[in-house]
Formats: sequence, C-alpha cells, structure tokens
Amino acid sequence: MEPIKESGYTREYPYEDISNQENFKSLKKRKNKFILGVSIFFLVAYLTLPILTSYTTILNTPVIGDISLVWIYSLLLFVMTWTLCMIYVSKANGFDKEAEKIKEDAQNEVIK
Repeated sequence: MEPIKESGYTREYPYEDISNQENFKSLKKRKNKFILGVSIFFLVAYLTLPILTSYTTILNTPVIGDISLVWIYSLLLFVMTWTLCMIYVSKANGFDKEAEKIKEDAQNEVIK
C-alpha cells in the first residue's frame, strides 16, 4: 500500500487509525495521569516553602546548631527536583518505547 500523500508531504502512519486504538488511548491516559500527578506533587512541595515561611515560624526551628528546618527543606527541594527529573526520564523512555511499538504495529497494518 502506498504511503498517504497530503499537502505535498508523505505521511507514513495512519494517525487517525492510531488515535482510535485502545492501546494508544491507554498509553495517552497513563502518560497524562503520570504527568499530572508528578506536576501536582512538585507544585505542592515547591509552594509549601514560601507559604510556611510567610505565615508560620515552624521552619525556623533549629535542627543542628544554626541550621534550621528551612535550610533542610530547601535542600530537600533540590533533591526532590533531581529525583523527579530522573523518574520522569525513565518513565518517558518507557512511554516512547510503547509509542514506537504502536507506530510499528500501525505501519505493519498499512503494509498488509
């Protein structure tokens, strides 16, 4: 079967057919759920610092000498950011592999 020609370029994948497949919808749903969850977690953790420092004195509590909870919380925000970044990259690689498999399956269907 010939590749689909549209507007002067060749399209190798039947995007409309792929977007209607259950495995594509499942992938998209899982990806969006993951991204939303990580984004909400990050924003809540990140915005908690200015809220706690502005409206409470709880983070002024000394832990080790002159080091207070605000310093520890701030350091943990950096650790959290790097950790979330590594988790995201790992999950994104998995999502990309699944997307490639879906595209290959669709392309094989076009060839048949």
